[in-house]
Parts: sequence; structure tokens; C-alpha cells
Amino acid sequence: MSFSAFSHQVQDPRLPRQRRVSALRSCVQLYRPIGFAATLSFLEELAGPFQRDEHALPRALDHLAASRALWHEHLREYADQRRAAKRLGHRTPWADAANPNLGPSIWYGASRQAALHALNYWRRSRLPELLAWDDPGAGEIDLAVTACLAGGGSLRADQRRLPDTAVQQVRRRIGGGLYGQDVLAYFRARDLLRVAALVTNATDPDSAAATDADRLSSLS
Repeated sequence: MSFSAFSHQVQDPRLPRQRRVSALRSCVQLYRPIGFAATLSFLEELAGPFQRDEHALPRALDHLAASRALWHEHLREYADQRRAAKRLGHRTPWADAANPNLGPSIWYGASRQAALHALNYWRRSRLPELLAWDDPGAGEIDLAVTACLAGGGSLRADQRRLPDTAVQQVRRRIGGGLYGQDVLAYFRARDLLRVAALVTNATDPDSAAATDADRLSSLS
């Protein structure tokens, strides 16, 4: 079923509450910009305890749908930019250009707030397990997460090098054929990159966090 079909179920008061909550979880399965579990947790922060509060459930859906609408707006903008670039002869996107078609990596409308929430969630639920393996880059990423959360999304100049250094180490491991050598280590490395990306989203004032609030207000 589609996001729209599940959202209709969330809004249908004739359905049992648990069926509507399940439909919201299905919406999150289809749009989970900070991961499935962290997205559900963030929705509860934004809307309230939607699993037991009748009024919080539609609010949670509204927050999710608004963010998804902003992502779709970004998709349209990106498509327009690519068409214009192709007319100028630039057939291939720049390697470092963010492609929203690969899936959202930020929470459109509240990217910094969502990234900080997700970092807190990761630190409680998954990061301790990743650190236990002492993989290259894990220690630096843990230090960056701790500093980022302590500073409310701010890092000192000397701390800003931590996630960059860690990402370089992790990417070298992945590029060196890690998947064929150790599948579990590969997926740990992918998780570490996700955490590092959350640090960037939480601390970079020039990221989409600087503009997505304006986009959100334009949809209201």
C-alpha cells in the first residue's frame, strides 16, 4: 500500500486505535529520514504519546506528512536543476552533489532538531554496541556525538575535525573490500557513517536546516 493509503487509515476514526497506530508505523516504514525507530521516537517528541493519545496520533501524521512534502518539493527542484544542467551539456551530476532521489538523509522542516534527537537515540540504543568492537573511527565518532549533544548542536573548531577524520577511516575500510572480508564489520561501518552524518546535520549551519523552516512555513 502507498503512503497516502496508510495515512487515510490513520485519519479514519472508525478504525480501532491500534489499527491506526499500525498504519502510522507503515507510513514511517515508507518515509523514515532518520531511521525507522528514531523517526517514531521523534514523532512522539513532536506530537506526544500517539500510541495511547487519540489527539496525538493525527498530529504525528501531520508532522511526518509535512516533512515528506518538503522532500518531494526538493525532488522536484532537483529534477528541474538536472534538466537545466543537461541542456547545458552537463549529463552527469557532480560526484559530491546531494541526490534526494536516493532517499532523504535529513528531516525536512526540522533537520537539526531531528538529528540531535536521533543522536540521543543512537547513543542509548545502538552506539554502545558499535563502540564495543573498537572499529577504526568509532572512538572519534563517539567523541563527536558527545561534544555535539553537550553543545546542543555546536562543535568547537578543533572538534569539527573529529567526524571528518572518522569518516575518512571508515570509508577507506569499506572501499578496501570490507564486505567480502567481514559482513558484520561492513554493516557496523555503515552504521558509523550514519551516525557521523547525523552529527553533520546537527552542527552544519549551512545545511538544509538553514532553509527548511522557510519551506515548511510555505506549506502551511
